[in-house]
Amino acid sequence: MKGKRILVICGPTAVGKTKYAIEAAQAFDGEIVSCDSMQLYKYMDIGSAKPTPEELRQARHHLVDFADPREDFSVAKYQALARASIDDILARGKLPVISGGTGLYLNAILYDMDFAGAPKDEDYRKQLQEILNTQGPEHLHQMLEQLDSAAASQIHVNNTKKVIRALERLHLGEGSVQPFRSVNQEWEPYDPLIVGLSRQREELYDRINQRVLQLIDAGLAEEVQGLLDMGLTADHIAMKGIGYKEMIDCLEGRVSLDEAVELIQKNTRHYAKRQLTWFRRYDKIMWYDISAFGSEETALGEFSKWLRTRL
Repeated sequence: MKGKRILVICGPTAVGKTKYAIEAAQAFDGEIVSCDSMQLYKYMDIGSAKPTPEELRQARHHLVDFADPREDFSVAKYQALARASIDDILARGKLPVISGGTGLYLNAILYDMDFAGAPKDEDYRKQLQEILNTQGPEHLHQMLEQLDSAAASQIHVNNTKKVIRALERLHLGEGSVQPFRSVNQEWEPYDPLIVGLSRQREELYDRINQRVLQLIDAGLAEEVQGLLDMGLTADHIAMKGIGYKEMIDCLEGRVSLDEAVELIQKNTRHYAKRQLTWFRRYDKIMWYDISAFGSEETALGEFSKWLRTRL
């Protein structure tokens, strides 16, 4: 017996997920559950490219703008909140539309991943900490890359806490906890239709570059300064997101604004490439190539018709 139908709209950053998720929600009486590890934070509107007030009015959104960036937010917490939101939407007879680009969060929804009782090895963790202190975060991240490239692609090199935790899980054989390696057991209560949005690489990279300039014009530097004034630092997980960490370096005088912009653009392009690698692992994913249409309006207009034959 199949689970209840949910729609997943995923893809690389700047591909247009928000617009297409809203289109789907409006066409199929749905509500959107965000699957974005940055948009869930309060006070981080610009750098996370959070849906605009107008977009939030067009469709009900869940798990956007609710978490305090001064507090760590785990994948386990996201899993519990996302599944609760999905179940609530289903209970009201509506279609859950999962929209976002954080692959690990999407795995937490789609697969039977148990985060409870994660094994620990304090001695091994101390060894990893020593490696971090003596050889730096890059070496630690390379260790993870060699053991589990999928995990490394989803964890920033400077997020050493998560890198160490991932290495520790691998060292212990992970037991029943498999948040990073291939997880084949689907979460049975759901029957997902997974749609991947794509564009030609040149078009996607141009959209990324232009979006970064728009974020700067919208006041990204002022937003980051406000977060620093609230007491956040580069050590907070929320501030390690692309756009925030580079702007901290700019505000603290380590790079110029032009250098920060170039770094954000480059790091975002690299992130988009990693996202595509992650989503291509889903056997059931159906790709919708936006670039194949003559215009943006045509692609969006045809999207609901395309979905209707598959939902």
